[in-house]
Amino acid sequence: MADEHKEEVRAESLVEKIEEKIHGHHDSPAPEVVREKSGGVSPSSMKDKVYRIFGREKPVHHVIGGGKLADVFLWRDKKLSGGILGGATVMWVLFELLEYHLLTLVAHLLIVAIAAFFLWSNALTFINKSPPKIPDIQIPEKPFLQIVSAITFEINRALVVIRDIASGKDLKQFLSAIAGLWIVSILGKSYNFLTLVYIATVLLFSVPVFYEKYEDKIDPLAEKAMFEIKKQYAVFDAKVLSKIPRGALKNKKI
Repeated sequence: MADEHKEEVRAESLVEKIEEKIHGHHDSPAPEVVREKSGGVSPSSMKDKVYRIFGREKPVHHVIGGGKLADVFLWRDKKLSGGILGGATVMWVLFELLEYHLLTLVAHLLIVAIAAFFLWSNALTFINKSPPKIPDIQIPEKPFLQIVSAITFEINRALVVIRDIASGKDLKQFLSAIAGLWIVSILGKSYNFLTLVYIATVLLFSVPVFYEKYEDKIDPLAEKAMFEIKKQYAVFDAKVLSKIPRGALKNKKI
């Protein structure tokens, strides 16, 4: 009987710990509520805090960087966005479905372009007309440097995140990174690099604009999913992670 009573007490304490980890700050009154009780803030001046994915407080346009890049992903300029997505689709069809090679494609395009201008110039000369003016094509330096700078900034930020994860400060972040990389490794076995890049491109041009349009319906579903994930993690933490003797390892002298 005594053993059964001890097991019941342990089970009740485990449930209480899980509930505390899930709810956490919800148990304590917010500063605005305390001020309201003291007469400092009226209920009409308070706004209900709406749950947003990843705890964001800014619009989707600002979250994905703002500027022209965000305009492209959110289809602010439909012609430019459609052109980029259409070009990516054509490249994927050529290289993946038709099994074209990049060097072969470039060579064939140059052959067609040079041959067309050559025949056109000779035809105009033959009928005593001035030859066509071939446009002077140059890659603009400033936009190219901006793209390189943006890519470099993102790579450096990713390296900082990897360093923070590897430092062992946040076990939850470490497990999330391992799970994400494991999923990427599975996808890498099923698809080649070009297909993965194309899938990522399609997602970038579809998920942000879809979320921006239906965020009021998606956020409540995401809130329920995050609550369930936190609940399962709290159970895992209480049953497994909390029993790992990490403190003993830290205090151990080498």
